[in-house]
Amino acid sequence: MRAVVTRVSEASVKIDGEIVGKIGRGFLILLGVGPEDTPADCRKLAEKILGLRIFTDENDKMNLSLEDVSGQVLVVSQFTLYGNVRKGRRPSFTGAAAPSLAIPLYEQFLSECERLGFPPQHGCFGADMKVASVNDGPVTLVIDSAELA
Repeated sequence: MRAVVTRVSEASVKIDGEIVGKIGRGFLILLGVGPEDTPADCRKLAEKILGLRIFTDENDKMNLSLEDVSGQVLVVSQFTLYGNVRKGRRPSFTGAAAPSLAIPLYEQFLSECERLGFPPQHGCFGADMKVASVNDGPVTLVIDSAELA
């Protein structure tokens, strides 16, 4: 699984002009699922992301966690994180998991967030979504479950 995690002061996602998910201070998580991903990857990635200490403390050091700042989470599925642009000018997305695998793992990731105490706002898998965010910092991290210890 791949995630782009952005520290935000607010973020939202719209489908057909209607806001379906909205948060204040917290993490906007763009989540991609690969064909080799497993439920264990969901757990590992959720635990890593939700435990990150990337909010600033009184000394302006990244030392506070999502829990420390009573932050929120917005998760948006994004198969394009598995886009390949090595050849040509049009990306290939054959590296992304098929919906039959990706949807259950995306839903499990949402469940893992809730289990860890951060019930997520979210988009809708496969929908045409409009995502808005006010990046804080900006602080943005790319995390791949295959690279986690």
